[in-house]
Amino acid sequence: QVQLVESGGGLVQPGGSLRLSCAASGSIRSISTMGWYRQAPGKQRELVAVISSGGTTNYADSVKGRFTISRDNANNTVYLQMNSLKPEDTAGYYCNVLILSEGYNLRYWWGQGTQVTVSS
Repeated sequence: QVQLVESGGGLVQPGGSLRLSCAASGSIRSISTMGWYRQAPGKQRELVAVISSGGTTNYADSVKGRFTISRDNANNTVYLQMNSLKPEDTAGYYCNVLILSEGYNLRYWWGQGTQVTVSS
């Protein structure tokens, strides 16, 4: 079994910063793509940022220049540094990781989600 544990959400004022973390553990043989999604109330879940095993990144247009995704392969962890936060960034943030298990089962796993609220 695989577990994804997220941390780092909270309440921040507009213009502030937060750093999200998502650590994978359990029956892991290798990790491929790691990403972050978000879902605001009444809206569909959307891709925020993704990073490949080789470090190639891709961002939603709405966060380009403000958010940075990175990963620590030694610790099976993905990060999302969020700067210049806006009220419209308010949402539940979920990590999404493509994992090959020790039993050679390849599938995506979701974190439990962490709330980010941007408000004055």
